[in-house]
Amino acid sequence: MLKVLIGEKIGMTQLFSGTQAVPTSVIRVFPNTVLKIEKEKEKVCVALTYGMPKKENKIKKPILGQIKKAKTLQDKIKEFRIKLVEDVDLKIGDKVTVDSLSVDDKVEVRGVTKGRGFQGVIKRHGFSRGPETHGSHHHRRLGSIGMCSFPARVLKGKKMPGRMGGVQVTIKNLKVVKVDIENNLVYLKGAVPGANGNFIAIKG
Repeated sequence: MLKVLIGEKIGMTQLFSGTQAVPTSVIRVFPNTVLKIEKEKEKVCVALTYGMPKKENKIKKPILGQIKKAKTLQDKIKEFRIKLVEDVDLKIGDKVTVDSLSVDDKVEVRGVTKGRGFQGVIKRHGFSRGPETHGSHHHRRLGSIGMCSFPARVLKGKKMPGRMGGVQVTIKNLKVVKVDIENNLVYLKGAVPGANGNFIAIKG
């Protein structure tokens, strides 16, 4: 069975295992449609469409031509490259749902983190602050960044203020705690990147 899915992050909750509370992230998975599947030497390339179906006049024409072959109107496309397995028998137009996952599976989750905007070095890199009193004027500043007469420049890669967040992050070995087939929900132990409403790629 091919264990790749794209779902929407709903939020976080907790489930109880005996007397222990387990923090879980809830992912809603609309049935994904197989758009392309190609077998390579050692891997399989799979393209899935996901999200809520749209009206034809709301979809860009180049994408519309592709997704009509799969008999769907989901206009978001994500491509996976996974290891070649023998029991892959999917065809274009097949649906991939949450029942491809099972409890205690370990999955890899990929998403885009929350954008934090322009931030200083204390929040962005965890720098310490300066003295707070007696007119120091050095509270949350970066401090000295320059060099002596050689090389007389700021080296590339220096930790400085700048844009924070909004980058793709992959988290491996998250455990599937619960699979709700009736409501198309997957419960994963721990946190996943991104804000509520973001799309998350799950790879088994």
